[in-house]
Amino acid sequence: MPENDEVDRIVDAWQAVRPDLDFAPLQVLSRVKRLALHLERARRTSFAHAGIDSWEFDVLSALRRAGDPSELSPKALLAQNRVSSGTMTNRIDRLEQRGLVERRSDPGDGRGVLVALTAEGRTRVDEAISRLLDAENDLLGDLSPTDLDELGALLRRLSIAFDII
Repeated sequence: MPENDEVDRIVDAWQAVRPDLDFAPLQVLSRVKRLALHLERARRTSFAHAGIDSWEFDVLSALRRAGDPSELSPKALLAQNRVSSGTMTNRIDRLEQRGLVERRSDPGDGRGVLVALTAEGRTRVDEAISRLLDAENDLLGDLSPTDLDELGALLRRLSIAFDII
């Protein structure tokens, strides 16, 4: 396996013409960007095999992670998906039309509604997450469990500041 990648070549070229600058951020974030492209491709492929789009996975996975009976209020879905209320309503409508979710009355609030995962929705999201994890394991295959733990901890530390917003 080569020891240098395209980012090394880019940084070396920049350092040759701008030795006065610190290119450490470019070393890290250019690689993150390139890896994000591979991850996005793996996500699209995994979700396509399950017959869903990325936005559908986001909603269906929030419901699946809620545990049985795999239902949440639209407000809870909104908070987890970080989209506008109009966008969430549209997404729920489209998922309901496809038979992947259904709306139910909230037994704890007579006026409230819950969005519930259907059996078909569960099948699709379970297939998608299985395929995605296989693809992600392939992407990270050259790293040891210790490497993964260290990288995860560093990325967590970096991302915490962005999650506050």
